[in-house]
Amino acid sequence: MRALSMDQALSIIQNTFHKAAEMRAHALAAIVLDAGGQVKAFLKQDGASIKRFEIARGKAFASLAMHRSSRQVLQKAREKPLFMETLRAISDGPIFLEAGGQLIRDATGEIVGAIGVTGDVNEVDDLCAMAGIRAAGFKCDSDFSDEDCRRLNIKKDADIRDPR
Repeated sequence: MRALSMDQALSIIQNTFHKAAEMRAHALAAIVLDAGGQVKAFLKQDGASIKRFEIARGKAFASLAMHRSSRQVLQKAREKPLFMETLRAISDGPIFLEAGGQLIRDATGEIVGAIGVTGDVNEVDDLCAMAGIRAAGFKCDSDFSDEDCRRLNIKKDADIRDPR
């Protein structure tokens, strides 16, 4: 497993915030966890509300726990509430059921970490996270072909658009 460096984690977050500025998003907080679920970096923009660390961490951890975006984890919770209740009970980390968590993959598709973004609507959180991942030289699940997704067991989100 390839390790994600602190500089790479900070680059992902800074690029996430750059996209947020382009989109005129509300103040965000972003966290990057390594593939083992440990905090690699966290930053909160001026004006972001309290508890953003816990929310962002829960989104990123949910993505790692289920190997899918936190948007899809939320969908799974709607479809199988007992499964998710049990998962949350046995989990050694927080699972926050909202979109804004994305897996960070290397070029081969290996998961090297996850990002959790919070502060705006779910779609904006996701779009900023995905832009941050790509700008730092990594890939999101949606960057892989359908063939790669089958081979790597990647579950893509439907296209995400800014609802504003």
